[in-house]
Amino acid sequence: MRYLHTMVRVTDIDQSLDFYCNKMGMKEVRRIENESGRFTLIFLAATEDVDAGKATGAPLLELTYNWDPEKYTGGRNFGHLAYEVDDIYETCQRLMDAGVTINRPPRDGRMAFVRSPDNISFELLQKGGAKEKAEPWASMANTGEW
Repeated sequence: MRYLHTMVRVTDIDQSLDFYCNKMGMKEVRRIENESGRFTLIFLAATEDVDAGKATGAPLLELTYNWDPEKYTGGRNFGHLAYEVDDIYETCQRLMDAGVTINRPPRDGRMAFVRSPDNISFELLQKGGAKEKAEPWASMANTGEW
């Protein structure tokens, strides 16, 4: 068995790509427009997985945009996506500066949560273990839910 991808449905391609690519730093590696099925699939890779994603088709995040409007609620038993980052504090600061709410700040120097425009929860984990606790993160309260 081999992990291939996780699929999340999105309601606005431009808004989603701004979040996933411009703010989270992911890269688009493949796109499929299916006229008869009336959907678009956009496959994204984390920066360290771009070559593998292009060569083997994994590990990827698949954004599915259905051309006919549909309201998505509850996530259909979906929990969150998890990504390892080089510097949890720098990543959270960059996301905040770009207008992303840090729902669960990295108070422990190891883990934070944010949400996409379509309310998909992202867990961000510090690569190689927790960093020393630091302000403003150590005393920052949770915002919303994750």
